[in-house]
Amino acid sequence: MPQPRRPHPDRGGTMPIATVNPATGATLETFEAYGGEEVERRIAAAAAAFDHHRTTTFAERAALLHRAADLLDADRQEIARTMTTEMGKPVAAARAEAAKCARTMRWYADRAAGLLADEHPAGSDVADSGAVRAVVRYRPLGVVLAVMPWNFPLWQVVRFAAPALMAGNTGLLKHASNVPRTALYLEDLFRRAGYPEGCFQTLLIGSAAVEGVLRDPRVAAATLTGSEGAGRAVASVAGDEIKKTVLELGGSDPYLVMPSADLDAAVATAVPARVQNNGQSCIAAKRFIVHSEVHDAFRDRFTAAMAALAVGDPMDEAVDVGPLATEQGRADLEELVDDALAQGAAATCGGRRPPGLAAGWYYEPTVLTGIAEGMRVHREEVFGPVAALYRAGDLDEAIALANGTSFGLGSNAWTRDPAEVERLSRDLQAGGVFFNGMTVSHPALPFGGVKRSGYGRELSGHGIREFCNITTLWHGPG
Repeated sequence: MPQPRRPHPDRGGTMPIATVNPATGATLETFEAYGGEEVERRIAAAAAAFDHHRTTTFAERAALLHRAADLLDADRQEIARTMTTEMGKPVAAARAEAAKCARTMRWYADRAAGLLADEHPAGSDVADSGAVRAVVRYRPLGVVLAVMPWNFPLWQVVRFAAPALMAGNTGLLKHASNVPRTALYLEDLFRRAGYPEGCFQTLLIGSAAVEGVLRDPRVAAATLTGSEGAGRAVASVAGDEIKKTVLELGGSDPYLVMPSADLDAAVATAVPARVQNNGQSCIAAKRFIVHSEVHDAFRDRFTAAMAALAVGDPMDEAVDVGPLATEQGRADLEELVDDALAQGAAATCGGRRPPGLAAGWYYEPTVLTGIAEGMRVHREEVFGPVAALYRAGDLDEAIALANGTSFGLGSNAWTRDPAEVERLSRDLQAGGVFFNGMTVSHPALPFGGVKRSGYGRELSGHGIREFCNITTLWHGPG
């Protein structure tokens, strides 16, 4: 069985709370972690806010969330530059992330009442329980702790916060330590939108302080996106406290290409599918499994397209790939590539730091071929612009390669054969299977994984119900 990836220090480990520009390596600002007294004050405020917020109407909550969306749209350029400065994503992608967050806020503001509407089982179905009628009602749980990563510093939070707040919960955010400005912006955004004090707050704390917050009896549940190590730590504490958790712990998503596929479209999509967010996305395609009939043509076209990407300053609108978010992240990526090359893999492009970019944590877009089971890139999540290319002799081998990982988040499949679509829909072990397109997250679609990619779902109606008390209201004849 493939081994899980090593935890990324910056996705759940101990780091100073600081804004460090990954394009230059310069530390721009440091922040003092909140002490115990301030953490206590914020937990108390969140609990007090919940007592009021849970009694508000969906219309009142929707008005607040719409105002937050409008403010975010107005702030789009400014917050995009903040995200780019803190974690290095191309600024155009950062603007798109902010716009997506505003759309998702409006999606939940407009639909939460319907998604959480009372359910009324038919009287005939419950009559033998002695009920005259029964109602299923979705009630909020309380204060929810969100432990979030740096790679989509706005989106990861909003996809939790929008449904949680619309359900009537309140939120505490422990964001990654290298995106403190973004974390503080989010708290201020909800404050400016008119949310009462305590409804949504940022906790500037290190990872060592998370356990104490989660064990506080006023905190009802937790959601985490990050490394497997971080997920295990939070889940073990929550399990000890018997508190609800949702975990999204990364992936090593397959990208299958069969002979019937539109090869031009498959190649054109494969590039952004791998290098989105500088390759630092849990749902990025990472393992490219291509049928032998089209493998060589795909390899050549894919290599050429990856090699043609512009690498450089992420504030430059023309740049496709910016730096890795942290120096340690690049070092980890280099270790994986060097290990593969030492064991006989070949780089058809990349495989090194780009010349001329000595400052910052850049790495060239890379395609590796000749991947074998003993290589770490075969077993671990590769968090950077590096693609592993496999040759499959038939559909059975392609499925076996796709499922031969400890992860099960998303997957891509390119085929125009209806029988293959049905087989892949049945047999791919993942939370989502995307045919003839790139894996995406969208508010209308449930998001999450299986195996070591975690459990629970975000987004859609499934996501908003995760942090609800699904309550049975039974009425007898008396």
